[in-house]
Amino acid sequence: MDRLRAAVEPGIGNRVYVLHGLGGCGKTAVAYTLFDHATRHTGRIGLWVNASDPASLRAGMLAVAADRGATDGELMGARSGLRPAADLVWQHLDHSDQPWLLVLDNADDPAILREGGWLRTSPAGIVIVTSRQAAPHWWPGAELLQFGVLPRDEAALVLRDLAPDAGTVEDAAEIADRLGRLPLALTLAGGFLAHQVIDPWTMTDYGRRLDGGDGLDPIELIDQGALDGSDSRHLLSRTWQLSLDALAAQGLPEAGSLLRLLTCWAGDPLPLSLLSGATFGSALPAFRVESALRGLLDQSLTELVPGGVRCLRTHGVLLDSVARTTPSDQYEQLAAAAARQLRAALPENPERATHDPRSHLLAPHVLALLRRVVVWPVDQSVVEEATECSLRLVIALHRDGDYSSALSLANRAVELAKRRLSGDHRLVIRLRQRAGRAVYRLGRFEEAEVLHRHILEACERAFGPSDLDTLESCVGLSRSLWQLGREPEAMRLIRRIIAGRTETLGAVHPSTLLARASLLEVAPGPELDEEVALGHALVADCHRTFGERHPITLIAELDQADLLRRAGRTAEALPGARRAHAAHEQRYGPEYPITLAARSLLSTVLAELGRYDEAIEEVEAVAEARARVLGASHPWTLASQERLAEYRRAHGQP
Repeated sequence: MDRLRAAVEPGIGNRVYVLHGLGGCGKTAVAYTLFDHATRHTGRIGLWVNASDPASLRAGMLAVAADRGATDGELMGARSGLRPAADLVWQHLDHSDQPWLLVLDNADDPAILREGGWLRTSPAGIVIVTSRQAAPHWWPGAELLQFGVLPRDEAALVLRDLAPDAGTVEDAAEIADRLGRLPLALTLAGGFLAHQVIDPWTMTDYGRRLDGGDGLDPIELIDQGALDGSDSRHLLSRTWQLSLDALAAQGLPEAGSLLRLLTCWAGDPLPLSLLSGATFGSALPAFRVESALRGLLDQSLTELVPGGVRCLRTHGVLLDSVARTTPSDQYEQLAAAAARQLRAALPENPERATHDPRSHLLAPHVLALLRRVVVWPVDQSVVEEATECSLRLVIALHRDGDYSSALSLANRAVELAKRRLSGDHRLVIRLRQRAGRAVYRLGRFEEAEVLHRHILEACERAFGPSDLDTLESCVGLSRSLWQLGREPEAMRLIRRIIAGRTETLGAVHPSTLLARASLLEVAPGPELDEEVALGHALVADCHRTFGERHPITLIAELDQADLLRRAGRTAEALPGARRAHAAHEQRYGPEYPITLAARSLLSTVLAELGRYDEAIEEVEAVAEARARVLGASHPWTLASQERLAEYRRAHGQP
């Protein structure tokens, strides 16, 4: 508004401003506010023309010419085609005896303006265009002002202004967030709350019903706030259709199909790579995705988001509205296509995958797809594919060390998937296993033990005692028991895992080798000669099977070095501890959890050898890194700090 007010100050002309953005974002409201300011305070006359279609534009512009002094004869000649109508209008605008502000509202099809030569500049005035069309090539010489959604505080004030008695500012802010802070949605919601007479709702009531309470359709509820239901631009459920109709008229019906595909995902930034190779039957062939996307961008139905990963963002309320009108016979094909694109973006084996910067961006889209498929009447196989996507992403987040995100995603995915799949479904149980592992990594060992014990019982009931998923639950439980100091119980479980995996997979399968490494890690002392021999055999098997740089080989060498230390062979453990730390740091980086575990072991070995200067240096780095990565109150952070204090005391330091 500051820039626009400055533009209509006296003496300024020859300028065109295009206010562009998503339907319902307030372009016309801003233009009207500027119109009022210009006519009241700057001495300009105001001229307003509906530019939504050729007939309205032509009639409105000829009315402008009449206002600026065109004679009946001139107007008749323009109407009959004897002279170009646009030339007549701009001739009189150029010679106006008063400065003016001309608003061309709802110019969503710029071709109408271009073909008739209606959009020009004049030293006598300023032109404001409101449009959903964002492509700069339509607006040469104009200044483009993009409209988005309101900031949270301002969005809350809109609701409070309209319905001041319905709730607090914080209540209003929560509803504003739920509505995506879109001005049209806020205005409709505020109007609805303000005009109820028989049984007024609070904002809390409104929010509950937006979330599906009482079985109300959220978009239909929002539309009930419209005072004039005949104008599509004033209805949330219809305003987007105007843009899709325009795209279809331009030969881009695929844009509507692409938008329906986008409804399977969330309104958060979506990596553009997810659209690579996307197809939705004959309605959206892969070779038309690019042009369909350009159409959506040009009509402000979606937008590009700058950043390290190229992303697309589509307003959540728009997605919900379009999903609501999507034909039910398209649900399965859409959901299957969305799941297929997600699977292609996720690693086939996330346990062995390298870091992908897209992982954190995919979480809301995985959950959005699950939310769709558990309520849409799609085949169970589609639900399973969406659940599989969530499982892969949980594993990828865990491998990246983001245990909180992995836990949150796993718990929410379980909650959603159980609406269509049984609690004993293998994918649901695997998600629960990953949730338990994340709880363990967050240092909540007692909670992790309870979770893993329940999951183990579910696995034994559903799959039997020797099933690989049952044995995987034994892994999670054994680690929790070990951290709680219950080594004999942990050892019994690990021996069960090794026996079961050896029988099913073989002695040198990666899963078996990992279980054998766990045995070294938890073996209690003091007599460890047998375990040391087993450790040497394990390391040799890893070298033969995978080579010296493989992650499983590195884990085996790390556990063997720790076992040698606990067996009293500390000097022998030092070279292995150094190699393990260096190798893990090179592969994963200095602050990855297993790198810190290797460095912690190195500090312990150095301290036991009396080399306290080196030991203190190493454990200081571990304590600082764990505080950053895991938090100051994590048990492993506290253990590192206690070890640092112990080494300093032993070395005579304060």
